[in-house]
Amino acid sequence: MNHPAPAPETPADVVARLRATFRTGRTRPVEWRTEQLRRLRALLTEKGPDLAAALHADLGKSTKEAYGSEIDFVVREIDHTLDHLAEWLRPEPAPLPAHIGDDARAWTQYDPLGVVLVIAPWNYPVQLLLAPVAGALASGNAVVAKPSELAPATSAAVARLLPEYLDTDAVAVVEGAIPETTALLAERFDHIFYTGNGTVGRIVMRAAAEHLTPVTLELGGKSPAYVDRDADLEVVAARLARGKFLNAGQTCVAPDYVLTDPETAAALTPVLARALEERFGADPQVSGDYGRIINERHFDRLSGLLDSGRVVVGGDTDRSQKYIAPTVLADVDPAAPVMQEEIFGPILPIVTVDGLDEAIGFINDRAKPLALYVFAASEETRRRIADETSSGGLGHGLPLAHLTVSDLPFGGVGESGMGNYHGRYSIETFSHRKAVLDKPLS
Repeated sequence: MNHPAPAPETPADVVARLRATFRTGRTRPVEWRTEQLRRLRALLTEKGPDLAAALHADLGKSTKEAYGSEIDFVVREIDHTLDHLAEWLRPEPAPLPAHIGDDARAWTQYDPLGVVLVIAPWNYPVQLLLAPVAGALASGNAVVAKPSELAPATSAAVARLLPEYLDTDAVAVVEGAIPETTALLAERFDHIFYTGNGTVGRIVMRAAAEHLTPVTLELGGKSPAYVDRDADLEVVAARLARGKFLNAGQTCVAPDYVLTDPETAAALTPVLARALEERFGADPQVSGDYGRIINERHFDRLSGLLDSGRVVVGGDTDRSQKYIAPTVLADVDPAAPVMQEEIFGPILPIVTVDGLDEAIGFINDRAKPLALYVFAASEETRRRIADETSSGGLGHGLPLAHLTVSDLPFGGVGESGMGNYHGRYSIETFSHRKAVLDKPLS
């Protein structure tokens, strides 16, 4: 006799099941946490080729880029956490005022929050899902992982692999698009971690407010790169070429535009052209190291920005391949369409300013960026930008690199997000730091 297949779990079922697991105390011991981290590491190392193939299918990423920016990135984060977790979780004594008495003790300890929702974007669909999941597990939580439906091959791979390696009573993957995400957001979580754009970030926050659920929002924005006239332009161009055009520019901390004076702009453009040819060859479309735009909708949006300035490098497009060449625009007006939104693609506008004062004013007149990059030999210039601007992170001389340092917090400020993670900062995000006082009864 054939029995009907059981109905699939609803988001409400998933959350209820994970919450029941959490309430047993199963996820609290350090042994469980480290075992889950080791299993996640094993997934990444043993199934890396599966994930790399999915990333290539979704974004045209080369195997080298898939490992460097996604798979190995999370492995390093896990290794760092395993090395330091016991130290991070150690209760921290607090001094007591005299009126409480010298027989009392006080300390803080990290408590797991409960059931955490992690919503990931499509541009780094392995890294930006599994790095926060690792932090949530290290903190002793149960986790619902929501991969992006816009990276379907990676979403399917993660949904298949996570249950093979992790505790399925405490970790679940929910695939789907807007309806599934909306249903998840209607549930009560103990923390929501969202990476993506500000429009959806506001939706997440409104949903979280119904349950007074704390949120971490990893957003984006237009991250400037200021190039001072004293900078070595050969070095600047090589590092901009890598930082901007990694993943075809679809990186939240990519340099969004260049600010520099007119003379430096004129000198920089031919050097950038050479740097891009060295990196991707004379025809980036046939380069195995250059990715593709995620879908036709984003391709069309980006193609519409190409006339926002004078094309001095690139400009070629092929919709059938979702290909847009690494492109540099000169003579870009601050009011041009390319300067009104985060580009999130392989287009680098150069905007000219008179000098440092005007550059600082330009940055401060706009929403606080997720990252700010400075190419300047002058220590005074570097100090002034550090002191007189606000951004989620600040990189001197090297774009993107601060993201890879596990001992630095990664996160935005203002429009570019709230909260941070990586390393011990993930423990702080996914835990409650509880105050404890103990005074004997006799």
